[in-house]
Amino acid sequence: MVDGEVQWGGWWMLLVVFAAVAQTARNAAQRSLTADLGTWPATLVRFLYGLPLAALALVLLYTLPQTPAQIDHWSWAYFGWIALGAFFQIAATGALLLAMQQRNFAVAVTLSKTEVLQVALFGAVFLHELPTAWAVGAMAIATLGVALLSMPPRLPGARFEWRSKAALYGLVCGACFAIATVGFRGAALELKAPGALLSGAWGVFVAQCMQTLTMGLWFAWRNPAVLVRIARAWRVSLIAGCMGSAASLAWFSAYALQSAASVRTLGMVEIIFSYIVSRRFLKEQLRLNEKWGIALMLVGIVIICTQL
Repeated sequence: MVDGEVQWGGWWMLLVVFAAVAQTARNAAQRSLTADLGTWPATLVRFLYGLPLAALALVLLYTLPQTPAQIDHWSWAYFGWIALGAFFQIAATGALLLAMQQRNFAVAVTLSKTEVLQVALFGAVFLHELPTAWAVGAMAIATLGVALLSMPPRLPGARFEWRSKAALYGLVCGACFAIATVGFRGAALELKAPGALLSGAWGVFVAQCMQTLTMGLWFAWRNPAVLVRIARAWRVSLIAGCMGSAASLAWFSAYALQSAASVRTLGMVEIIFSYIVSRRFLKEQLRLNEKWGIALMLVGIVIICTQL
């Protein structure tokens, strides 16, 4: 528990729901950019155009009289946790956009939510926390859901494609988001900021500085023309960046208030929002096996999260 958790109480749930809404908007905007810019330039957009909002959030917080003038718990461990989360967030965002290129919007987002299952798996392998019988059953249900989602768009009776690109990208995305979540939660606990919003604002600002510099310098070295194309696509990029930064501010603040498992469990409401966007705005149709796959994934993830 960090300072401010008691005062905020259950408000972390509102932060998570807001983060899920903002993240859905960001995903939709980034998806539209991928075709024009490519996967990794569209990933940079999220951090580059979100950085000004993260800086503005810090400035606004420090104009409040109750915000302390300084934080006393800066450490190399904090920056290490942030760097870990920042690196794997880049990888996760790229994998998610690649998954969206293979399948529709809602299915890609659902595949990325195997993140919660992989957190449980990492716990069993690295922390020797063996899953309960309920957890094993949940894993089996969710695995069946992944199998249904990875079926190719062919005639009924087609075999499952366990190694389809959509399934692999989704699983990689989930794994990277799981590690990023651990990194950002660890950073929040290390910083011990006097307030969840301050902790979240500093976390987002530091992480996005690292991400923007890393990817920006890479493109400046390897393909400077990409930066020109990103600048020209500023309208949609600004939406993606601002929504991404707003989502990250809410996620980081929630990590300062509650465990990562609880935050990511409630964050699965993003699947519902993604389904609405997929059907209403992108005019995408889910096949029957995809609907069943999403349903089974949700059942499995909810069961396993209740056992954490």
